[in-house]
Amino acid sequence: MAYQRRISSVTHVGNIEIGGNYPIRIQSMATVDTNDTAGCVAQAKRIIDAGGELVRFTTQGTREAENMKNISNQLKASGYCTPLVADVHFTAHVADVAAQYCEKVRINPGNYVDPGRVFKHLEYTDEEYAEELKKIEAKLIPFLNICKEHHTAIRIGVNHGSLSDRIMSRYGDTPEGIVESCMEFLRICKREHFNDIVISIKASNTVVMVTTVRLLVSTMNKEDMHYPLHLGVTEAGEGEDGRIKSAVGIGALLTEGIGDTIRVSLSEEPECEIPVARKLVDMIAECAQLRAEAEASIKDDTITLSVDAPDWETLQLKAAMAVGGLLIDRKATQLVINSQQPTANPQLLTTLADSILQAARIKFTKTEYISCPGCGRTLYNLQETIARIKAATSHLVGLKIGIMGCIVNGPGEMADADYGYVGAGRGKISLYKQKICVEKNIPEEEAVDKLLELINKDLK
Repeated sequence: MAYQRRISSVTHVGNIEIGGNYPIRIQSMATVDTNDTAGCVAQAKRIIDAGGELVRFTTQGTREAENMKNISNQLKASGYCTPLVADVHFTAHVADVAAQYCEKVRINPGNYVDPGRVFKHLEYTDEEYAEELKKIEAKLIPFLNICKEHHTAIRIGVNHGSLSDRIMSRYGDTPEGIVESCMEFLRICKREHFNDIVISIKASNTVVMVTTVRLLVSTMNKEDMHYPLHLGVTEAGEGEDGRIKSAVGIGALLTEGIGDTIRVSLSEEPECEIPVARKLVDMIAECAQLRAEAEASIKDDTITLSVDAPDWETLQLKAAMAVGGLLIDRKATQLVINSQQPTANPQLLTTLADSILQAARIKFTKTEYISCPGCGRTLYNLQETIARIKAATSHLVGLKIGIMGCIVNGPGEMADADYGYVGAGRGKISLYKQKICVEKNIPEEEAVDKLLELINKDLK
């Protein structure tokens, strides 16, 4: 079947449009402190110069939200008019402030009104649950009115790792629960005739991410909603693993015609994300054709994929993107890749196939790292810490380790991990076994060694 992009409504974000027949937009997120105006401006310029079409900043509080005005003014004074996005968690009032200074504000249904997730089971009657939804209306409608006044778009950004205990208690840890978390907000927006919306549903698990976004599209269609979608695999990691995991999850949906804006979340400098995202967008039609050919090749539970590219990274991305959806749907559980690419020797191709199978959650042949890309909330040197943990644990095949800069998605995304390393405060780290915190507020200089002690103790 030929590639055909899903038709969505159009959302206006500053001087660009998202959705409809407009190009798929590429974005990234700054990693510096949002109070550091000069640092934010410099990093935003690097992202934009690399091809980023939106730049997001974390706004933990009112001070950071108000400083978005200074960042915006300095960028515009330098000739940069790219839309800026404020990222809000836990404090709904901050979104009200940010909406006055940014072209778009991201809110997280998991913590916009509901308290932060503590994995507590809550019991509600239907009447009590309806009252909880009224609390959302009480906060959301005034925010929407501010956005209308300032022509500010919003992103309703649901993260698998930060679903509220209320949603988890009623729906469980399911795609249905993730979708309902989003739909609660969308229904209010629709009633209020607010349409400048982009939606994202993200997870570090590619199967959860793809399955849930498909369900969201189906659910929106049933309720006559057609908002544009932002795609991303959160906490994808860095290096080739982060690229392959992103290509599997994002690529599976793009080749199905789903997606209007994307971010490849890598634990690297944010401008490094842009060229990878650009390659995924540029290869959609070709990879959709390869996907069809790969599906036709399936025999004895094996996909045989023939793929070529001008360089090794492009070949990795193309292969992962072409077969990601087939593997997530378990059309097959084995993969053989053939290529005439000069650097693609048989051993490398076998390793690539194994990496793609791991990214699709089928076969684990190495340690799995669930590491965030970092943002202004990050409380330690993320890249240096990842390198230290990888050096000490890369031999532990099948072990899953979460490395999180802060608490926003920490315990939730790490429920899928065996161990977690989470920024708890400036210079302080908390360690987790799955979603249970086992050591709190360890000095940063001791934390990697403490994590290794914990892992080695359990292995013995």
